[in-house]
Amino acid sequence: MALLSIEVNGVMTTMPTPTDMEVGIYDISKAERLANGQMNIERIATKMKLQITYDYITATNLKTVLSAISPTFYNVQFHDPKTNALRTASMYCGDRSIGFIDYQNSTPRYRGVSFDLIER
Repeated sequence: MALLSIEVNGVMTTMPTPTDMEVGIYDISKAERLANGQMNIERIATKMKLQITYDYITATNLKTVLSAISPTFYNVQFHDPKTNALRTASMYCGDRSIGFIDYQNSTPRYRGVSFDLIER
């Protein structure tokens, strides 16, 4: 079973297995203090963010990943720890960081590739 898949234009692509994938669960809320000092919080939504890291990745696999995350929005299938099941969510990509090592037999090698997939 794939750890991470991305669907663009109806085509689901299995991503290379990342070295690390952290799932962040974030509450979006409106908060204010009342006159008596009590905190009033209105939870608007709960969203997820996937922090993806590849310690080392081939040029071919990096091209697959960067192509999949280049559209503005797409569906991402991943294991949701809240439900302990596969979940599909509409997401977008934050900033991408790509480390370059060198060339080996005229092929570039990459390390330290990381990016966030953020629920829409």
